[in-house]
Amino acid sequence: MLNIALPKGRLGEKVYDMFARAGYPCPALLENSRKLIFENEEAGVRYFWVKPSDVAIYVERGAADIGVAGKDILLEYRPDVYELLDLKTGICRMAVAAKKDFRDDTTRALRVATKFSNIAEHYYLSKGRDIDIIHLNGSIEIAPILGLSDVIVDIVETGTTLKENDLIVYDTVVPISARLIANKSGSRFKGGEIDRLVAEMAKIVEEKE
Repeated sequence: MLNIALPKGRLGEKVYDMFARAGYPCPALLENSRKLIFENEEAGVRYFWVKPSDVAIYVERGAADIGVAGKDILLEYRPDVYELLDLKTGICRMAVAAKKDFRDDTTRALRVATKFSNIAEHYYLSKGRDIDIIHLNGSIEIAPILGLSDVIVDIVETGTTLKENDLIVYDTVVPISARLIANKSGSRFKGGEIDRLVAEMAKIVEEKE
């Protein structure tokens, strides 16, 4: 039986549909319920809902054979997992944003507010820019407005939240989308089944393009 960790929310519902089309349906998962674990013995699959940022942990530690995680999570936390397939869904980007009148004063460290400290550090290191990272867990957009930071590094999907707070995107750090990941040990013991799943999912991704 394949154990699959799905991210709670819209993304998880989208990718579940892809798994179902690939031959791993579990109708009970679609019922209005507070359950977190769902099995379909006939299809040989067990799904469980977890917080999106925790999917990679479940996969890395072997509680799940397969999971779906955003590229942002993989870049930020660098879990020891196999990245098997870009699912071409949950598409957005990691971007640098600031107030419209922002001008970079290179005589001092740039103050960067972000939830993604490792991604931000790597990005500015590649540019040779000295930075002061301010790690926040929410409401990143207000940091430059209140003078806490010069810029923010955050996920941008539509850009609406930025516009409503009079911020604009200055640069794209990296494109983001949902990725199919696998536990390294599970890939050895369930390799045939995982390979079949990846092949079917790849066909579904191609159909979408």
